[in-house]
Amino acid sequence: MLRTIVRFRAWFLEGARDRTLSAAKARVHTHPTKPWWQVMCLTGVDYFSTLAYQPYIAFLAVGALAPVATLFLVALTLFGAVPMYWRVARESPNGQGSIAMLEQLLPGWRGKTFVLCLLGFAATDFVITITLSAADAAEHLIENPFAPHWLDHRLLLTFFLLVLLGAIFLKGFAEAIYLAVGLVIAFMGLNVIVIGRGLYEIITHPEVFPRWQQALAAGASHGNVWLIFVLSLLAFPKLALGLSGFETGVTVMPLIKGDLTDTPDNPAGRIRNAKKLLLTAAVIMSLALIGSSLVTTLLIPPSALEPNGKAAGRALAYLAHEFFGVGFGTLYDLTTAAILWYAGASAMAGLLNLIPRYLPRYGMAPEWARANRPLVVVITGVTLFVTWFFDASIEAQGDAYATGVLMLMLSASIAVVISARRDGGWTYAGFIAIALVFAYTTLENIRERPTGLKVCLAFILSLIFVSLVSRALRATELRTKRVVLDDKAKKFLHEAVRNNMLRIAANRPQTGTEREYARKRAELKRVHRINHDEPVLFFEVQIVNPSEFNDEVLEVHGVAVGKHRVLRCDSPAVPNAIAAFLLHAQKETGVIPDVYFGWTEGSPIGYAFKYLFLGEGDTAPVVHEVLRKAVDNPEKRPCVHVG
Repeated sequence: MLRTIVRFRAWFLEGARDRTLSAAKARVHTHPTKPWWQVMCLTGVDYFSTLAYQPYIAFLAVGALAPVATLFLVALTLFGAVPMYWRVARESPNGQGSIAMLEQLLPGWRGKTFVLCLLGFAATDFVITITLSAADAAEHLIENPFAPHWLDHRLLLTFFLLVLLGAIFLKGFAEAIYLAVGLVIAFMGLNVIVIGRGLYEIITHPEVFPRWQQALAAGASHGNVWLIFVLSLLAFPKLALGLSGFETGVTVMPLIKGDLTDTPDNPAGRIRNAKKLLLTAAVIMSLALIGSSLVTTLLIPPSALEPNGKAAGRALAYLAHEFFGVGFGTLYDLTTAAILWYAGASAMAGLLNLIPRYLPRYGMAPEWARANRPLVVVITGVTLFVTWFFDASIEAQGDAYATGVLMLMLSASIAVVISARRDGGWTYAGFIAIALVFAYTTLENIRERPTGLKVCLAFILSLIFVSLVSRALRATELRTKRVVLDDKAKKFLHEAVRNNMLRIAANRPQTGTEREYARKRAELKRVHRINHDEPVLFFEVQIVNPSEFNDEVLEVHGVAVGKHRVLRCDSPAVPNAIAAFLLHAQKETGVIPDVYFGWTEGSPIGYAFKYLFLGEGDTAPVVHEVLRKAVDNPEKRPCVHVG
């Protein structure tokens, strides 16, 4: 039984990074890599699956103008999103995307807070992608004429699809990608047949064009060519869901196989293949969007595209039944339901790549969050709750979905503009234009769908709350992975051992003069009865970037100030650095150290918050707690003295 538990734990936590790894090694992805076209299919199950509902959304939003508005969407994809994400792939090849680019621009807690907000939008996008796609898949299955009556339970069917998706990712990434390849080939193949037949019908029945012209003339444009273009340009933000899924092309970059000569700092092959992925996906989808918009607008009766019509939410599925009969139509329905359900796979992959790279490093998630399988369980639980909260309603989730997608793309455009500033010229001007288009699209979407922003803010606030609770619970962990002493520090440490005693005085650095240490030494004699002839090492910590959590390597330097021996280091948190050094000193010398502190005046609650966010506070009790958690046996634990 015990062996089974151990084996299950090893399997469940597989992929968690070893805490002894350096920061450079921790950046290297641990997922098995695949050829770029296979990873494109993992992205494509989300991106390409929008064909299931995008033609209907386009017609519902702009009516007969849908084909023209779709052209603007395609132009934004090919000439805006593609070059923008090419830049993101080059600047952030390890899958963090624009979030990592913006994090570097805002160090400290400002950057961490900004990243948490972006992660909130990303979580909204990816979680709603999973839940909405599963709900839409359930809808396609239920509406098929061959569907049995017992299947008509949308919420329960959506729950089943979500759990099934989680089970596949518990099995592993390789299985997830192979299934994505099969679904994308089948779905896009069927769409080529349906759209191709529709274009054939348009060519062989030219009378559909006069009907379309009449519909344009009856609309707000009154058939005026220039007015058609202006209205289509203003309305295309309503079609922005046609871009959803494209942004996951950079979040799944660690899965892309590069060259044998790739290095963690210069994965040139992976970057090149990621660009191939993005361009190929964009070209395929652009052709499909144009074709689907034409056949939907010109061939489907407007009455069938009304909210309760037979083509509502499933325009191409309607044409599949009309063109080829119920057998082919059912095959199309099943394939569409399958890819819509599996559209959550790319979103799941994106979350599994983003969360371990940020939250554990900030101390805002447990260390087990670096492993894939525990995260899959947590994410699946969240999707089940969201589905229950929205009652598996596609319409209720659509607003949050669009807002999350566009906010991520807007952040990417801003990051690219800042990055391209050093290039100047037309490149910089072009990226500014792209950013302005995404800003307009995002703001227009928020204006029309304010509910989406509220849902995103709820995700952000929940993420921040959980993150702060996690950081508070992990505050007294021994964060440092390795302590390194320079030659002088090592010499001072061994010279300080006398009569099986090692005395270390914690000191807050001030002037650094000999008078400061003489005054501290006199205080040690007065309070702790340590004579002047007994060796004492002063240990000082300079706080650097307290927003960071893990201190990969604590480098300690020895400095002689007159006759006093001082050890100095930099760290995000004073107590944790002191505890790490004490344990290292005990291992290095074989002597249990005694460390001395003075009383800290002030409110304990205030010092607790100061320690949590600024890395310092009432140091002595926190050092004792870190040591207590790190060493079970009190007799083998460094002694903390306060006076």
